Amino acid sequence: MEKEREALQAWKERVAQELDRVVAFWTAHSHDREHGGFLTCLGRDGRVYDDLKYVWLQGRQVWMYCHLYSKFERFRRSELLDAAKAGGEFLLRCARVAPPEQKCAFALTRDGRPVKVQRTIFSECFYALAMDALWRVTGDARYQREATEMMDQVVRWVREDPSGLGRPPLSGTLAAEPMAVPMMLLSLVAQLGDHDEALAGRYAELGDWCAQRILRHVQRDGHAVLENVSEDGRELPGCLGRHQNPGHALEAGWFLLGYASRKGDPALRAHVIEKFLLLPFHSGWDPEHGGLFYFQDVDGLCPTQLEWDMKLWWPHSEAMIAFLMGYRDSGDPALLRLFEQVAEYTFCQFRDPDHGEWFGYLNREGKVALTIKGGPFKGCFHVPRCLAMCEEILGALLSRLARDPGAPRAPPAAPTPRGAE
Repeated sequence: MEKEREALQAWKERVAQELDRVVAFWTAHSHDREHGGFLTCLGRDGRVYDDLKYVWLQGRQVWMYCHLYSKFERFRRSELLDAAKAGGEFLLRCARVAPPEQKCAFALTRDGRPVKVQRTIFSECFYALAMDALWRVTGDARYQREATEMMDQVVRWVREDPSGLGRPPLSGTLAAEPMAVPMMLLSLVAQLGDHDEALAGRYAELGDWCAQRILRHVQRDGHAVLENVSEDGRELPGCLGRHQNPGHALEAGWFLLGYASRKGDPALRAHVIEKFLLLPFHSGWDPEHGGLFYFQDVDGLCPTQLEWDMKLWWPHSEAMIAFLMGYRDSGDPALLRLFEQVAEYTFCQFRDPDHGEWFGYLNREGKVALTIKGGPFKGCFHVPRCLAMCEEILGALLSRLARDPGAPRAPPAAPTPRGAE
């Protein structure tokens, strides 16, 4: 037990130090003090190489700053709160393409004019995530109203009428459900319902629906998690149906662990650990060079994506959260060992000791392929969220050991509200 405590303490200190370095990079280089919001196209040393702003990343950084401000005493600084509020106000002014319609842009000019729109729900989801987080740290009801109104619009698009997304129905298009849609909604259900009984009740049925839709992506008699399935939960033909994303399955795993914890369902927890943590990890880990493959084909055929064998920052971030959360909830020491395996690879390969933040894109051998620290899809989110959540979980594990060193590792299965999903 003492060796376990020492290992957990060492990881907590290492993770906390890295979180400080990562946050310092973004606070030093990304704040747009003229227009509000954040500049995320940053080179290795933080210099801006493009001033387009991406709504996904604006919302994510607002959420991240609010989370840090509310959960960590050392980050309870006016600098973070003021930047989060400026980012939120930038979204309020500029994110919607044609107000009062709710459709948001994907990319904006630096001063907030729309450049590109995606025919998906994700800009709107991260808008809602940001607004809810701002409401929680400021108490401003405007933000909560924005969050719930956008959430309800997204749900209508997903479950009732998708026409507002702008996708024309085409006769040859397969009716497919990507796992990302119920995953995103489940994370919003957790966020909006955290410590809010009214909203938790309002979205309870939606959370159940999302969890069941994600679980349908376990296919091949339980031997594979597929990224896309049909609307009735069956495997699709062709490359679309065979497509796997190990990091996304692991992220879905920790979303589902949070759901199982809130439900107090140890059987679901065990199922999730087996199918969404262990299965994608063992199939997705590169046995030759280490690290998680970005994409795979379930039949072992060559994936069509050029980047399929690259190692990206975010799958490894999600794997660290998933295995540490699985260890916390189950007490299985094998999951702690897997956390350490992924974390050692990640800290060794992605971390930049000279300028802070992590590189995002490595080749199969683990060498840096792109030196940028941010871009259209990488911002102040996956890395600091991973480090913050891991620090919180490690702290909780150490507190549990201090209270009762002889207690069994696994906690009771009572529901535990979580807001970080």
